[in-house]
Amino acid sequence: MSSADTPTAGGHIESQCTKCGRVTNHTIVAMVEDTVVKVQCNTCEGTHKYRPPKAARTTKTKATGGARRVTDKAASAKKTTADQDEWQQNVRDRDSAAAVNYTMDGSFEVEDLVRHPTFGLGQVVAVFKPNKMEVLFEQGRKMLRCQL
Repeated sequence: MSSADTPTAGGHIESQCTKCGRVTNHTIVAMVEDTVVKVQCNTCEGTHKYRPPKAARTTKTKATGGARRVTDKAASAKKTTADQDEWQQNVRDRDSAAAVNYTMDGSFEVEDLVRHPTFGLGQVVAVFKPNKMEVLFEQGRKMLRCQL
């Protein structure tokens, strides 16, 4: 289809194929008014919603000046360090033998010690209805499923 032609049902158009993952030639299957709605790939014969070919990406220049956001890594590092300190203070004085093994159908309360097979020893920080709890582990806070 050239740029001067208007698309018609049964005509050909380039589209981003969802099955092939490439821009290929497609046959127009359905239109609503002057808009192409559904196409069939001529390569893999898959039928899908029309997706126009992606334009070549242009590199954007960074704007200078203005307030800078704290990067996610920096904020995460500060949060993780604070969580690690809090974990050591809360769990160090407690008997790890009293920790309950974590199960999704287990019932937990705030300040319970929990032993998780992946995250290790943790302390329940908060419980949210209907079935979630926040647990502080050595590597950070995790939201886990539980029963209330």
